[in-house]
Amino acid sequence: MVVKIAIIKMGNIGTSPILDLILDERADREDIDVRTISSGAKMGKAQLDVLDYVKENDFDLILFISPNPSIGGPKSAREILAEIDIPTVIIGDQPGERAISQIKEQNLGYIIIKADPMIGARREFLDATEMAIFNADIMRVLAITGVFRLIHTTIDDMVEEIKNNKNVTLPELIVTSENATDAAEFKNPYAKSKAIAAYNIASKVAEMDVEACFKVKDPEKYIPMVCGAHEMMATAAQLAQQARDIEKSNDVLFRSSHKRNGDVEVKHHLMD
Repeated sequence: MVVKIAIIKMGNIGTSPILDLILDERADREDIDVRTISSGAKMGKAQLDVLDYVKENDFDLILFISPNPSIGGPKSAREILAEIDIPTVIIGDQPGERAISQIKEQNLGYIIIKADPMIGARREFLDATEMAIFNADIMRVLAITGVFRLIHTTIDDMVEEIKNNKNVTLPELIVTSENATDAAEFKNPYAKSKAIAAYNIASKVAEMDVEACFKVKDPEKYIPMVCGAHEMMATAAQLAQQARDIEKSNDVLFRSSHKRNGDVEVKHHLMD
């Protein structure tokens, strides 16, 4: 059986650009067929037309990813998705925790990623180059600390249930430094400690950027704040890379790759 997956991207968080790719990293899985529909950077009600493609086609699983799924366009999208009789998972950043009770009432699953922070979106500071660097740093942290592996294994479990005609167990997952680094399977305790530090620094970036973008009105104060938050993100990426390099230097770096049938092969040594 080929499981048909719709990935709807409304706006952008650090996980968004890579979500479809972590399910099929070598583009040779024969058990899934993924379609990605995006609204681009905007996430207002005018962008809800991205849901039309899902309603007009047959899918076995829907993944909806956006910043803060508790407000605006993402909230409206949830209401529409709740009316569609297809297993659906909402993937969002830390503010999405506020919507968990509503998500449960709508019979939707959720994955909330604490270390996928809001960008410092102040015009005086943020340009396209800074935006790209920030997202690159986020992806490095989320990849190395185990977040992406935890996400894809969670989705893989649902795919297997669909393939075996079982009821789909929708996830109720808040990604923390603990369950992320457990998924990363670090062997060296110093490497794991650096990864935990990287994850938690990234989590704090969101707090600074939310305050700087929505609460502080004085440019003399909010410009250094968003700049400082981005420096923290860069530091988190460096710590994460150091963690990976420790594992590599001991030849214990964990790798988990999808086979053509969707199974995952694992190894801890490069030449295994």
